[in-house]
Formats: sequence, C-alpha cells, structure tokens
Amino acid sequence: MELLSFMYSGKLSTNSPMLLLDILMAADKFEVASCVKHCSQLLRSLPMSTDTALLYLELTSSIGMSSAIQPLTNAAKEFLAKSFKDLTKHQDGLIELPLVGVEAVLSSDELQVASEDAVYDFVLKWARHHYSDLEERREILSSHLSHLIRFPYMSCRKLRKVITQNDLDQEIFSKAVLEALFFKAETPHRQRALTSEQTSNRRYAERAYKYRPVKAIEFELPHPQCIVYLDLKQEECAHLFPSGRVYSQAFHLGGQGFFLSAHCNMDQQSSFHCFGLFLGMQEKGSVSFTVDYEFAARAKPSGDFISKYKGYYTFTGGKAVGYRNLFAIPWTSFMADDSLYFINGVLHLRAELTIKQQQQQQQLP
Repeated sequence: MELLSFMYSGKLSTNSPMLLLDILMAADKFEVASCVKHCSQLLRSLPMSTDTALLYLELTSSIGMSSAIQPLTNAAKEFLAKSFKDLTKHQDGLIELPLVGVEAVLSSDELQVASEDAVYDFVLKWARHHYSDLEERREILSSHLSHLIRFPYMSCRKLRKVITQNDLDQEIFSKAVLEALFFKAETPHRQRALTSEQTSNRRYAERAYKYRPVKAIEFELPHPQCIVYLDLKQEECAHLFPSGRVYSQAFHLGGQGFFLSAHCNMDQQSSFHCFGLFLGMQEKGSVSFTVDYEFAARAKPSGDFISKYKGYYTFTGGKAVGYRNLFAIPWTSFMADDSLYFINGVLHLRAELTIKQQQQQQQLP
C-alpha cells in the first residue's frame, strides 16, 4: 500500500527504518526507481546504528538498483568506520562484525592502529574466527580482505612471516609482499607520487598509525649496524606542541627492538620549547648493548643529511637516550615558514646505530 501511495502522491507516511527497507525492496522489485531513491534519502536522514548500517550494506547484494542507494551505503560505511575507528579499543566488537562491516572499517584511512602489522594480525584473527574451513578462509582472505591490508607499511619482519603463513594463498600474498618491498625501496619523493596516483586503490595510503613507519637498512659486518629513516610531516610536528611526542615503529639491531621518539619539550635550561629526538630500546632482558648512534636531518638548501648529534650509550632494556634540542633552536624557529628542516613540508630524520660491544649480563634472581 505504501508503494502504491507513493506512486500516486510521491510521499511516504512512515519513518520506521524497517518499514522503509521493506518499501525500498518492493520498489526495487517493481523497478520504481524514484521510490528507491526516496527511501534511501529518508533512511540516510534517520539515526543510524551498527545493526542498521550493516543492513544497508547488505542491500547491495540483494537489489538491482544498487546505484540508487550508493549514498546510503556510503553513509553506512562512514558510520561503521567512525564507530570502530580505534582498532585496539574496539577489537572485541569488530571481531564479531560480518564481512561487509569489516570491509567498511578496514577501508578507512582514519583507522587508528598501532601499525599496519596490527591490521594484518587482526585480519587473520577475524578470518579464523568466522571461517573454520581452511580453503574457505583462504578464499575470503584473497578475494575480500587482501586488498585492505596496506602491505607497504608493514614491517619487513612481518612481511617475512606473510610468505610462510599457511592461511594465505601464496600466489596472491607473495605478490603483495613483493610490491611492498619495491615501495619501501623507492625514494620518499617517488613514494609520495605513487600514493597520489592511487586514488581508487588505497594500498599506498598511510593510515593514522600510532607508531610512524620507518625505513631501516641493516648490516652485519664489520659491526652490527642499522640506518633508520623517519619522515614526519610538518603538520604532525605542529601537533606535538607543547609537550607531545610521536613514536616510530620498532626496528631491530642485534636481535633487539629499538624505536625513535620525537618530542616537543623544554630545552635543558627550561627556557623555551624545542624539538627533541630520542632512541629507545624495547625489551628488558639480560643482554647489554653499547650503541654508537648518530642523528642527522636533511637541511636546505642542499637537501643533504647533516649530522646533528653523536653519542654512545649502554642499553640494558627499557631505556632511552637522545637530545632535547636536536637543532639547537627554539620551537618557533624550527616550525617557521623559512625553517631549514622542512623540505616540501616533510622533516627527514636519520639515525645510524652501531653495536661495538655486546655482552651477557647475569640475570638477577
């Protein structure tokens, strides 16, 4: 009756989501495009919940006029992406979502997550939770979820695990790993170009990572050595003021995990704010490392890396060392429009670590 009423009057008398869905389905069946569009508009105007958002997303597989409800499904995806924005905080709820819901959340650039490694781990966990059959799980991972993992931003350690993971179709995932490694080998300029070129496929787009991605190069001889590159956008640095900090993803040297942290802090005399850079060791244990380290940054006009601070430190785990005022200038000068250290809006940092001494210390009882 509601459909007939609409065909004569162009109006509907209900604002119940479930009734509107029934009318929309009937209108689609009888190819009343104007009613499908009207129902879609009404549903978009109503408050949304996780359940209704999932219903709207599932509509696309059951109606013929899917283009007419595209604004509704886009709104549903946006609602779910915002509702489950923090992967760590909402993982228990997210693990129970059906496939359409997980696809919507993982498609978002604004997903707040420690690193892309955590996204990969979650995808495997979700697939195992919903699909006990190995072949079915492989099919879902390959056809629906693989393109949502942004492999170029995964750590090399995790990428190595991908190619030995039995749950995955290795033909598809090995190709993704290879593309990721090629991307990591590109210059920052070329990486940004690839990101801007990929408007439909978001695999090169960075998310809102809690830990910033790094590029790390490791050497074994003549000493264990690691050269780490960390890029920070100018707006990221601006958000650090007055007392913020941002951490890099972990990198490894001598079998131990290290990280960089950039700070906005007061200088040694507490007279002004400035930019600080620190090196930390993750694991607490029995191994002691004496690390020679050097911090450098690209600077105008040459764009070459210029050494800013050298030192050495014996790490015993859970410790950090660095310099509170890396550039020996106040924060305002560091962030100024004519700053020497932001090249095309990006701060390029480099840390070079070398282990000169490694000794086993007796573990305390």
